[in-house]
Amino acid sequence: MTQPTPSTFDAPEGSAPLTRWRRWWRKQSPTRQDRFVTLGPLLAVMLFLAAVIAAFAYLRIEEIDREQQAVKRDVEYAQQRLRLRLLERQEQLMRLGRDVSNKDVDSEEFIAQAESLVNQYPELLAVTWIDARRRVRSAYISPSANSSQQQAPGEQLKRGETESTFGLARDLRQPVYSRPLTVKDDPSYNTPSLQLQVPLDDQGKFDGVIMGEYSIDGLLRFGVPNEVTAKYAVALLDDQGKVLAGNLPPPRNTAAKLLPMSDEAQEYEIPVSPVGNGLLLKAQGYRASLGVVGSGFFWLVSALSALTVWMLLGTWRHTRRRVQAQEALISETNFRRAMENSMLTGMRALDLQGRITYVNPAFCQMTGWSEGELVGRTAPFPYWPEQDREMLAARLDDELHGRSTPGGFEVRVKRKSGAIFDGRMYVSPLIDPRGQQTGWMTSMTDITEPKRIREELSASYERFTTVLEGLDAAVSVAPLGSEELLFANKLYRAWFGGDVAGHMSLIAQAGVPAVAPTDDTLDAVDGMAGFPTDTLTAAQTENAEIFVPELGKWLEVRSRYLTWVDGRLAQMVIATDITPRRHAEEQAALQAERAQAASRLITMGEMASSVAHELNQPLTAINNYCNGMVSRIKGQQISNEDLLVALEKTARQAHRAGQIIQRIRSFVKRSEPNRTSADVATMVSNAMELADIELRRHNVRLSHYIAARLPPVMVDPILIEQVLINLMKNGAESIAQAQRPTARRSVELRVVPKTIAEQNVIEFSVLDSGKGLSPEVMGRLYEAFYSTKAEGMGIGLKLCRSIVESHQGRMQAENLYNGDEVVGCRFTFWIPVTPLLSSAPAAAEAPAAPTGIS
Repeated sequence: MTQPTPSTFDAPEGSAPLTRWRRWWRKQSPTRQDRFVTLGPLLAVMLFLAAVIAAFAYLRIEEIDREQQAVKRDVEYAQQRLRLRLLERQEQLMRLGRDVSNKDVDSEEFIAQAESLVNQYPELLAVTWIDARRRVRSAYISPSANSSQQQAPGEQLKRGETESTFGLARDLRQPVYSRPLTVKDDPSYNTPSLQLQVPLDDQGKFDGVIMGEYSIDGLLRFGVPNEVTAKYAVALLDDQGKVLAGNLPPPRNTAAKLLPMSDEAQEYEIPVSPVGNGLLLKAQGYRASLGVVGSGFFWLVSALSALTVWMLLGTWRHTRRRVQAQEALISETNFRRAMENSMLTGMRALDLQGRITYVNPAFCQMTGWSEGELVGRTAPFPYWPEQDREMLAARLDDELHGRSTPGGFEVRVKRKSGAIFDGRMYVSPLIDPRGQQTGWMTSMTDITEPKRIREELSASYERFTTVLEGLDAAVSVAPLGSEELLFANKLYRAWFGGDVAGHMSLIAQAGVPAVAPTDDTLDAVDGMAGFPTDTLTAAQTENAEIFVPELGKWLEVRSRYLTWVDGRLAQMVIATDITPRRHAEEQAALQAERAQAASRLITMGEMASSVAHELNQPLTAINNYCNGMVSRIKGQQISNEDLLVALEKTARQAHRAGQIIQRIRSFVKRSEPNRTSADVATMVSNAMELADIELRRHNVRLSHYIAARLPPVMVDPILIEQVLINLMKNGAESIAQAQRPTARRSVELRVVPKTIAEQNVIEFSVLDSGKGLSPEVMGRLYEAFYSTKAEGMGIGLKLCRSIVESHQGRMQAENLYNGDEVVGCRFTFWIPVTPLLSSAPAAAEAPAAPTGIS
């Protein structure tokens, strides 16, 4: 049984806690008692010394507070006097300003009134009349003012603080005070001053200011009452703390301020209204006495207290040597007690009669009963539930007679709050140092949470098994390298029975390795060869679809590796019936094949129309070349060289016609274009050469601009040339339908580099001067077999856009306006310099095209 601690020494006389306290005190060693006796008076003297110091400190604080309040009161009084004096001068200057605004005062009268004000009030240095253009109209300067402060009539207002104050007074239309000013031109006569500018109003318009200049030194001498200056050192400061007028004693050393006899005077500062924070009034009091702390009585009490403390310290050093001998024992006792109190297992000791002699803090915390409420109690104990008392009494009898179970037993324990928890108790004999049994030691642990977790795990396993049994997929688990079936759900057993053969058959048909190769099958090969190199228990799933003839079903087999509960590596297989899905996929494939057959028939018709349309251009060129050669041969106007050139061009057009047929046939098949690295300028030149024949037939001029140093592009040159020719031909036909005059019959081709969506592209633009696009045409611009021309087939622009998009580009069209009038149309398409790895998605249908759609 542990000794009771002296934590209840304040109990009433005769009570049990006080008795325990006295018993504990009598059992203490003489050394510890001497320590208490020595430290008690020392503590009392220290408290007395602290009380004396606190009393003197309180008196000193009260004295400082009274002085501070007096300084504050006097400074605020002086600030009010200064404020009234400034407001009076401000009112007089405003009255003078009203007379000036009303034209009641001219320059001479102004000087007279200003002179009267300056002579009557010594703090005024000058009064100046300034017009709206910052020029001095009239001014009167005090004879005591510095010559550099004088401003002659007609002189421009000086820049700096005066001019900024002038602008502020003009904007606010209210009197404005400036910051304190100093005369920098004459350091020997550096008199700080303060300006007040009162705005003048001429029928609602700003007409200048009346500027009064105060001497800050004069404000201090004539504005601060004499009773304040007699008691304090008074000064006027700017917002930077610089003294402008008056004198302040130099600050004391910081270390000196901390001494008890410090006679640091009290000070207080306040902004001067209505000037604001730019001008501060500060006063510092004069010290007339040393104060309470500096008196000799304080030092006498301090010396006596220090002497008493020194004597008691000598006695304490003498007893300290006796205490050192017991420090090791105290440390060991405290260590053992700390271990005992920090245990999480509840400990209870019973004597041979079944009376509780000891409980540790963990036991008290578990039950909610304190040590005083448990020690000394006999059965039935307060933590026994009423309904279990008979059973617990029988167990206690077995415990006292040595018949307790070595493995412990479970009991229900009632807390003081009435709550019940489950505990496990272990009982062992309590042997004293002499080897005699003095009682029984019981340890108890709270197993409520572990028991709850076990019950939840059991319920969770039951729910998990129920879910697996109800799945519409067959689930089986078998260890690697063994034919043991670890788990199989209901559907697996219905399909394959309880045999592992179904599991192995699914793995074999799905092509999933079931066992690791051994030395018998693969010599010099690692036994784990073929398995994944990362963690096998991660989600590594292999899927396969197989047909099981025995079941007549298509199954989707998924397998993964996992670690079984006993640590073995196992393989789980999940087989799902996908027979309905496979039947649906077969039907969908049959329908897709039929749709492709119909699409090929439509494509063949579209290809025939496209060939007839696109071959018209090179055949027209061949016809023009042949007619030209025949005409010139008949007139004997052609040489052999010109004839050879014409024949070569005719052969190129015939070859071009063959290439067009091959390219369009490949394009209609939706295969990738025959891309090569092509020069942009060469492609544009070839296209303009072919289109120029059609443009001349319609009496249309062709102009072009090709940017220099264009990079090559990976395109099919024939297809891109066909797009350019078609766009220029459509532009010429649109101009012809619009019946434009000769001066306005032109088509312009521009080729420039650009950056679109952070991608380098080459942009091609064809501009015509036709009649533009109607809203109806815009909506059906790229619709197949739609054309505005009688002989048009309506596939030219659709084919052009498909060519551009197959090169990962985009095409768009827009009308050109001159005000509200449509003056033409512009077709634009761009091709990326470096093609993407995959074809870009088709662009949205662009809403514009020339009127002459082919």
